[in-house]
Amino acid sequence: MKYKSQKVAYWFFALSMLLLVLQLVYGFVMGFARIGMDNLHEIIPFNTARAVHTNLLVVWLLSGFMGAAYYIIPEEAQRELVNVKLAYVQLISLAVVGVIAIVGYHFNYWEGRKFLEIPRPLDYLVVVNVLLFLGLILATLFKGKRKTTTALVLSMGLLFAALLYLPGMLPFDSQVKDSFFRWWVVHLWVEGVWELIMGGILSFLLIKLTGVDREVIEKWLYVIVGITFLSGVLGTGHHYYYIGVNKIWLIVGGIFSALEPLAFLAMALFAVNMYRKGEKRHPNKMALYWTLGAAIVSFVGAGLLGFAHTLPQTNIYTHGTLVTAMHGHLAFWGAYGMIVLAIISYSLPNLTGRKFYDSTRGRLAYWLSNIGMIGMTVAFGVAGVAQVYLERKFKMDFMEVQQEISIHFVVLMLCATMFVTGIVFYIIDFYKHGTPTDEALEASPA
Repeated sequence: MKYKSQKVAYWFFALSMLLLVLQLVYGFVMGFARIGMDNLHEIIPFNTARAVHTNLLVVWLLSGFMGAAYYIIPEEAQRELVNVKLAYVQLISLAVVGVIAIVGYHFNYWEGRKFLEIPRPLDYLVVVNVLLFLGLILATLFKGKRKTTTALVLSMGLLFAALLYLPGMLPFDSQVKDSFFRWWVVHLWVEGVWELIMGGILSFLLIKLTGVDREVIEKWLYVIVGITFLSGVLGTGHHYYYIGVNKIWLIVGGIFSALEPLAFLAMALFAVNMYRKGEKRHPNKMALYWTLGAAIVSFVGAGLLGFAHTLPQTNIYTHGTLVTAMHGHLAFWGAYGMIVLAIISYSLPNLTGRKFYDSTRGRLAYWLSNIGMIGMTVAFGVAGVAQVYLERKFKMDFMEVQQEISIHFVVLMLCATMFVTGIVFYIIDFYKHGTPTDEALEASPA
């Protein structure tokens, strides 16, 4: 038997899918602007589209993480959520804050700090919202019948993510100090505590999908947590190379950034090894595809492509170019986007009772989105390398270089169309599952 309070997870997943669609719309606005079709500039300037695009990325992933926690924690703790009504209050308030922020960006109501553009009054509302979320999750966990390593790692990742949001709220008159602490939020989220969230979700899914003993799978989690903290914290230094801080960060950032791919390598080996050990009898093939895909693609996007331009000797040329976009798109997609889609694919049949385990729509969603994203990554990479040579080596003007590399964005837009087509199939599949029912949860396997 599942737990009826898990139904709240569905609505967080629905919000996540809506925000993903909006993020893709603004991505296309930027893409068309890059190839000279900037007809929406008067309504949506490029800087506004970029701010909305990157902020929606963070919020749709966080909505997915919250939905995952509301699904996983009751099951791991073996008890209902302590207060379902407050969970719905938290969902509605999160959506309201998001709408106010996005609308505000179009009227230049923001702080103007990359990735942390949200205005200060909304920062406080975000803190209250996340405190409510953490209170519900942690109270459920500690009042539960059991406290598993999977649940503790997931909760620890969510708690640290909340705590690391606070340095981004510190006021500074110095641009150097502001940048120094801003990266505590941005880097230590995506290359630190979010990896713990990913590891917790990955562990839960592998336990359910492979049939391998919990003890075996959760031992791997300790390895992943250790490597994440060893490399991720001091790996922040690769953002400090050229912002005006002490030169020691060139050494510290370079050494520990070189270790960062190990956490993603451990997750990839972990997932593949558990799959090979498992019974391979679980009928939900799409959830398994997304789970294994997340582990492997995250290693390529976050691990290998991150390492490719993280050392100071390379980063001095690639810093602030499209090479970063190459790494960023595949990293976020593999490490976090795919794991959110994996937990949604696993939980939807259990919540709704509709067993679309291996549908044509599901397969099209998986392959079109992944092939499209790989194509986008290659286009960003080729454009980025060309940009590095033209700007850094041949000293061409920035805007002149953008004209020269615009052809690569035509290719990127074609690949993005394929990616979006895959996401559309996924959302249709989500819609076809319908809404959750108590009967479906009672009938679903433990």
